Amino acid sequence: MDKEQEQKPENDTDSSEIKTDASVVENQTDIEFDKEQKEEQNENAPEEKIKELEDKLTRTFAEMENQRRRFEKEKDDAFEYGGFSFAKEALNLIDNLARSRSILESDETLNNTEALKKTLDHLDVIGKDLISIFTKNNIKQIDCLNKKLDPNFHQAMMEIEDDQKEPGTIVQEIQKGFMIKDRLLRPSLVGVSKKTEIKEEKNQENKENLGNL
Repeated sequence: MDKEQEQKPENDTDSSEIKTDASVVENQTDIEFDKEQKEEQNENAPEEKIKELEDKLTRTFAEMENQRRRFEKEKDDAFEYGGFSFAKEALNLIDNLARSRSILESDETLNNTEALKKTLDHLDVIGKDLISIFTKNNIKQIDCLNKKLDPNFHQAMMEIEDDQKEPGTIVQEIQKGFMIKDRLLRPSLVGVSKKTEIKEEKNQENKENLGNL
């Protein structure tokens, strides 16, 4: 009995040592696993960084291309339409010539005089020269008479009764319109046709006449 009692502590010691060894092995396994994970993460990190850099470069190049296109468009517009404001103001010269001509023609003291004829001839020459200069710079008049009203190019100022034309047809040009290349410089101010309105008084008179018959 004493021998058995003496052997039991030794067995307990052996089992504790085995448990200690197992825990050490387990810890080492965990450490090695963590190392492997870190190594894998370190291996993947450069690839992820490369992908991020590629995405940034792609976005940067796209932004640069968009800026280049905007710059090219602005440059082209500046070249083609840089004189837009000046051309719009210059149209006042043509308007003033037309007004001057109308005033002279309506002056009864100048009717059928040689002075009036010469003055109007000079005004015509100046007007033609201005139109020629405008045309050379891609500024052209809008041809509108006898055409259907188009809000993109015409602005209706009045309606004129005319049964000979379809309603909405331009029958009078009040002020000339102009284009600079494909852009509207100034719309044509026009009068458009409409059907003749039958007044209510005439209808009433006709009804009364029919009633008297």
